[in-house]
Formats: sequence, C-alpha cells, structure tokens
Amino acid sequence: MPGLAPLLHIDGALARITLRRPRLANRLELVDLQTLQQQLQQVNEDAAVRVLLLCGEGKHFCSGFNIDAVPGVDAGALFESLSNAWEAARPITVARIQGGVYGGATDLALACDFRLGTQACEMFVPAARLGLHFYQGGLERYVTRLGLQWAKRVLLAGATLTARQMQDSGFLDQLLDDTSSLDQAVESHVGELLGMAPLALLGMKQHLNAIARGQLDIQALQRDIARSNASIDLAEGVAAWQARRPPQFVGA
Repeated sequence: MPGLAPLLHIDGALARITLRRPRLANRLELVDLQTLQQQLQQVNEDAAVRVLLLCGEGKHFCSGFNIDAVPGVDAGALFESLSNAWEAARPITVARIQGGVYGGATDLALACDFRLGTQACEMFVPAARLGLHFYQGGLERYVTRLGLQWAKRVLLAGATLTARQMQDSGFLDQLLDDTSSLDQAVESHVGELLGMAPLALLGMKQHLNAIARGQLDIQALQRDIARSNASIDLAEGVAAWQARRPPQFVGA
C-alpha cells in the first residue's frame, strides 16, 4: 500500500490533516477512511481547535476511495459516513485543493466550509459510468451547495469541470494561479477565521448548515444567540470596534 496514512497535526487553534498517498493521487484506502474518522473525532474533542485544514500531498488533492480495495465493501456508505461527519465537524473546515479531485473526494471537499484551489484543479465523478448510485448525503450536498443543474452536469452527464467552472459553480471559493499563491491565500483565510469570535463563528456554522438541510433547530439557535449576546467576547468585540483595535476573543 504505497504512501502513508493521513497525518493529523494540531497547533493550538489550527488542526491540519494531510493526505499522503501522492503516487496514487491521494487515493483513500479503507484504513484511511477509518483513520480520518478517528482524527476528526480527536479534533472535535479538542476545544482549542477552531479551524481544521484538509490538504493533500503532491499533484492532486484526492482521487476518492479505492473501490477495488476490499470486495463487498460499500464505498458509498463509507464515504457518506465520513463526509456527513466532516460537514458536522465542530471547527470551521477548509480544503486546500491544489489539483484534481475525483469521485467521492468531491463530496468530502463539499462537506468543508471553504474550498480554495489553483488553475490546475479539475473535478470528475465517474459514478454513472461505473454503475454506482451516489449516496443521499452526497446528492444533497451537491444540490444545496452547487445547485441542481451543476449537480446534474457532474453526476449525470459525467462532465469534467475545469478550475474556472469549479469556481463558477461555487465549488471553489477562491481560485489562485499556483500553489505558492494558494498557500498564501489559505494562510490569510485561516488567519481571518481564527480572528473571529469563537462562539458566534462556530455556532453560526452549525445553524447555516442546518438551514441548508431544512433542519434548523430554532430553540438551539435561540440558545446560541442568547449565549453570544451575554458573552465576554461580544463586549470585547464592541469595545475593539469602537477603539479601532484588533479584538482579543477568549471564546466565552
């Protein structure tokens, strides 16, 4: 099994998970899916982490699951479980996409809150060509994030989207020229996210995703609003705004 398992590195408020099978376009084996679930749980349990960055080594971001790896394995169910968990992650999630993203990996990227890529990016889902029926969670993410017609172009017509089309569809939030400018943009974006008030930032993420699914819990929303309104961070944010200085948030 060439390459190494995904690597988790936590540095204070920032966690980074790196896919490390570059010779296979960071194809995911069964053990990798299990590892990613465990790493995500570890990140969720670390209250200090506010941003989770997903990266891939080499030329491509990820080529999805190795469907030949284990006979009888339901790849769709495995990817759905991972992508659903990724969407529900407590921190803000950012995907650094330097190249190709294929198959179920497109849904893993869609489960992230933000996606930044380069001109070398492309995406393709061969499900219909292989006779695979995409799973519910992935279908829902495609429609809610990209819209019905883009979802049909990728999943039904099997279109390969260029980097520009990925941005036009809403798949990419930012499109950079090369990996150097991508790294600078990712660093800047992560820095901006880490400068936000944690209670408001992480709370709004969960409620926005719930609204997109048509599953908003109004009582939970009201509780989070009340908590933010009574927080030290709100008082600090207002004071910093008035004094025209950077706020110093504590997450309380």
